[in-house]
Amino acid sequence: MKTFKVVVNGNEYEVGVEEVKAGTSAPRAAAPKPVAPTPAPKPVTTAAGAGAGVNTVTAPMPGTIINVGCHAGAKVSKGDILVVLEAMKMENEIMAPHDGTVTEVRVQQGASVNAGDILVVLS
Repeated sequence: MKTFKVVVNGNEYEVGVEEVKAGTSAPRAAAPKPVAPTPAPKPVTTAAGAGAGVNTVTAPMPGTIINVGCHAGAKVSKGDILVVLEAMKMENEIMAPHDGTVTEVRVQQGASVNAGDILVVLS
């Protein structure tokens, strides 16, 4: 086995490399097991003090808000785009789950959010 120093993005690593003789094969690592995707969080009804019919729209994944397409007091229909979330170089349109009125917008353009963070409150 030979040891080498490798620099990746300014970080130095020491790696060992084993030479494989011609006609032989190196032992193979077990194939990684596929992981089932986790379902995106659904809008949840807020808890105590919220009143009947109040729903929150949450971020399905971590990312950055690149556009806010609604404001408090706006009437929205099911499927209207509330915010656009950029995650992993993809733009994800977060839509209204039902008809209603925007009672609160909790994010602004450029904000970083985590999965499950409340973006918009609807009534």
